[in-house]
Amino acid sequence: MTDVAALAARVEQLEHKLGIQEDIEQIRKVQYTYGYFIDKSQYNECVDLFSEDGEVWFLGGVYKGKAGVRRLYIERFQTQFTQGHNGPRYGWLLDHPQLQMVIDVADDRKTATVRGRSMMQAGLHETAEGQQRAWWEGGLYDNRYVRENGVWKIQRLGYFPFWHGSFEDGWARTPLDFIPMATEAQLYPGDPLGPDELIQPTPRLWPATDIVPFPYPHPVTGEPIVPDNSRAREGFKD
Repeated sequence: MTDVAALAARVEQLEHKLGIQEDIEQIRKVQYTYGYFIDKSQYNECVDLFSEDGEVWFLGGVYKGKAGVRRLYIERFQTQFTQGHNGPRYGWLLDHPQLQMVIDVADDRKTATVRGRSMMQAGLHETAEGQQRAWWEGGLYDNRYVRENGVWKIQRLGYFPFWHGSFEDGWARTPLDFIPMATEAQLYPGDPLGPDELIQPTPRLWPATDIVPFPYPHPVTGEPIVPDNSRAREGFKD
């Protein structure tokens, strides 16, 4: 290889690496913006972050395609939380900090994975219309991104809540299966607001402590990260 050819190859390699870093920043911006949107119940804007074949994994169910995403964010959340208003309402708190994001872009720069967290503070003020309540919640994102027409979009928003607790009692006293996961009886279209299919195995909340599989290998050894959930749920035997 001539010096010129070697230099050209080096420039091409650096451009590729720079492109991946630019992809990471764009994906991070989309993910963090999702957090800001959902904080203030901007559900229409949330839907616009998804690809045409996007889907949401939420409370044991999968909402598939743009129709499923709209069903969850607009027909369910917007109706339930803000009485059909696309935006915040008085007294409604729903903070979703986006934390610990690990973003991996595929070498062809067409797809990416995102693993991250949210620790939510939520509730309804006693002076607001509705039943006053306040709770804490923590969960993990196992997301997939796709470049669609040159723009990075969410292809899968996989949210796995880990723990949930009232403000008064905290999470240590959370009843088992306090937040029920979706069931066969709640699938769409039987339930007009339900998911299209169920997640298997069925996710569980604290005190179950399952590991959501890592989408990337061990960053030092390069080996697959194999989760051992054998003691993550009640009733295990030594």
